[in-house]
Amino acid sequence: MKKIAVVFSLMMLLTSCTQVKIAYVDLEEVMKEYEGSKKAEEEMKVQSEEMSRQLDQLAIPFQQKVQEYQQNQQNLSASAKQEQERELMQEQQMIQQQQQMAQQQVQAEGQKKMEKINSDIETYLSVYAKSKGYTYILGSSDQTKSILYGEESLDITDEVISSLNENYVSEEPVQTATTPEPVPVN
Repeated sequence: MKKIAVVFSLMMLLTSCTQVKIAYVDLEEVMKEYEGSKKAEEEMKVQSEEMSRQLDQLAIPFQQKVQEYQQNQQNLSASAKQEQERELMQEQQMIQQQQQMAQQQVQAEGQKKMEKINSDIETYLSVYAKSKGYTYILGSSDQTKSILYGEESLDITDEVISSLNENYVSEEPVQTATTPEPVPVN
């Protein structure tokens, strides 16, 4: 019994000597202010606008066909009307399918980008925590409400955002000045 008490006391002593360092981060704020997130959001906006422009260009000939049909429908026989309406409906369905596929593609690419950003942030926070000696870094957001109260001194959100942005490396190729090659002297 004494051995158990000694082992328990020793464990308590060792546990009390180990300092637990905890901080928390507002994940929504990190996502909003992180340069990688901003760049991904801008890329998604450009891609969405380009896709919308392309789909609008696809719809112009269809709209012209509809106008042409409306202007000429009094001169058409019942069977010709039916045939043109059927063709127009098929073309409209095809355009709608292309719009849906384009939206799904943009959403899928956006989701991939956000998953990568989340992974990058988690990886960064792991390295950051180790370098700063944190035992835990908790994440909070308005949706999760995982931290209902925390001392402001434990909130490292701004520090993490600043450090993340300093370490952010754009995926764009770096433009380097080229130096002329020396001309061999004969």
